[in-house]
Amino acid sequence: MIQRHFDYLVVGAGLFGSVFSHEVMRQGKSCLVIDKRPCVAGNIYTSKVRGIHVHEFGAHIFHTSDREVWDYINQFARFNHFVNSPMAVYKEEIYNLPFNMNTFSRLWGIKTPEEAKAKVGSQVVSLPGGKEASNLEQQALALVGRDIYEKLIKGYTEKQWGRDCVELPAFIIKRIPLRYTYDNNYFTDPYQGIPVDGYTAIVDKLLEGAKVLLGTDYRNFCREQEQCREQGKDCFSWDKVLYTGMIDEYFDFCLGNLAYRSLRFEKEDMPEVDNFQGNAVVNYTEREIPYTRIIEHKHFQFGEGEGTVVTREYPADWEPGMEPYYPVNDEANNQLFAKYQKLAQKEKNVLFGGRLGQYRYYDMDKVIKAALLMAQEEIRSTV
Repeated sequence: MIQRHFDYLVVGAGLFGSVFSHEVMRQGKSCLVIDKRPCVAGNIYTSKVRGIHVHEFGAHIFHTSDREVWDYINQFARFNHFVNSPMAVYKEEIYNLPFNMNTFSRLWGIKTPEEAKAKVGSQVVSLPGGKEASNLEQQALALVGRDIYEKLIKGYTEKQWGRDCVELPAFIIKRIPLRYTYDNNYFTDPYQGIPVDGYTAIVDKLLEGAKVLLGTDYRNFCREQEQCREQGKDCFSWDKVLYTGMIDEYFDFCLGNLAYRSLRFEKEDMPEVDNFQGNAVVNYTEREIPYTRIIEHKHFQFGEGEGTVVTREYPADWEPGMEPYYPVNDEANNQLFAKYQKLAQKEKNVLFGGRLGQYRYYDMDKVIKAALLMAQEEIRSTV
């Protein structure tokens, strides 16, 4: 029997697992990386169609204010200067996002910031007695008033979360930025762009030197390796596990199910169409339209590639067998997660990371930062 041993079994070849693997391998550690999907890179996986990098699991626009993270990721990719300037469609009306002077001018025909501020102020609905908002609708009306809420927030939010705004907690929108300039740059971060060769190429570089097994389920894999050991067959072994899957699934949902939101992607390849919508991201804010947005991938690359590929994004409640895309961090779920965290702290030689393992919404730069910090702590602990 040949038993190939690794320092770490990394469960999930997404961004968190890949950054962690890269960093500990730089310090001489060995990593066996498994993923249930047939591809690396997790939700940032990009395929290539006629020169167009297609974001298969939703649009991913890299942005950060953290210079350390920006310098880090630029070791593995050259970024273009794409700036996210999404559009929103409500019925037959088209608006700029984020909410700025272009938006206000289209809504009300105003021209100056003073006019815009006065219009918003006239529509804001304050709660009597200084009470705090008890639901998302009250919060939105108190922040931006009726027009912006009804046309650009209500339907989109209800599709995104699968519930009426009056049933959603107010904390989801603690603040809504209103920009009294004609600047359509969605993010205020100084560093942003799209990797010229796609995100998959970044993860391929991060995982160089690791043993990678795709189409591999964690539970089944562990069972198979145990059986191989018992039968004297060739097998893998490891000292520690980094688990980036659902933390409640790791514990067999013994305390109950955490809530997640899922997504369904409907991709349409249009080889004969040069330009479908004129923008990378267009949101559809009416609840009656079932998808939240249409992504036209070639515009992330300033129109490069032949034909075009678009993806419609449909939000959905997560059910077993579906892909969990982001956690529902309301009070009840956060309390349940805290209980799972206590179980996780008792696990010997198991680390939990990423959106699903740490049950929090992470932008890509925050994923990288968290993975770097975990890897540094691991390296310190083994010196």
